[in-house]
Amino acid sequence: MNKPEPLQNIRVVLSHTTHPGNIGAAARAMKTMGLRHLYLVNPRHFPDPQATAMAAGADDILAQAVVCASVDDALHDVVLTIGMTARTRDISIEVVSPRAAIPEILQHAASQPVALLFGTEMSGLTNEEVGKAQRLVNIPANPDYSSLNLAAAVQLMAYELRVGAVDFAPAASAQPLATQAQIEGYFHHLEQTLQEIGFFTAQKPARLMQRLRRLYARTRLELDEVNILRGILSVTTEYNARLRKRYQEEHPDV
Repeated sequence: MNKPEPLQNIRVVLSHTTHPGNIGAAARAMKTMGLRHLYLVNPRHFPDPQATAMAAGADDILAQAVVCASVDDALHDVVLTIGMTARTRDISIEVVSPRAAIPEILQHAASQPVALLFGTEMSGLTNEEVGKAQRLVNIPANPDYSSLNLAAAVQLMAYELRVGAVDFAPAASAQPLATQAQIEGYFHHLEQTLQEIGFFTAQKPARLMQRLRRLYARTRLELDEVNILRGILSVTTEYNARLRKRYQEEHPDV
């Protein structure tokens, strides 16, 4: 039986990168550790000679890089998104160290795509981007000087993944997890249903949906589970429509 190669299922996603040199340096960091899938979300400058220069021989990583218009496009088929954060956030998503995150990343990457999501050099991930992640990873740097270059952060994560992959043996395979696109479809369906049944009357939809995203981020939804949840939403919508129709028939003057 062939040994699984989880590193081949891991993609590095750089969102709205400002400096092309950081893209090249990140590609070099990836190649030295055996990662090869680079996704770029709306980079300011790419392709760019500076990126090529900083890649220092990792030109193939740059040549194969996928440029996306949105984070959703970059995460479309992944089953686990690790959001990289350098600051403490007022959120309920679990934040772990790189080393603590590696076993889970490798386990899922043994059979399905996993993403490491990095934000901009200056401000990191937006709150909306954080909402796409199921785990947050914080690199425990010197609290008096915690500024870490984007490519250096990529290098550190790539190194930890390579070390972890040496003796990695996947656990017994479970049911396939839902992809990011399938989960996004569920959230859209959920928001639509809550709107139709009048749940948002006393709620702020955007804030509530953000909290619901955090709730679901604490679990790993399987595809079958997403289908069950969407089935419940469909029945709820149909039942609500029947009740509204009956009420209108019984109260035609209202």
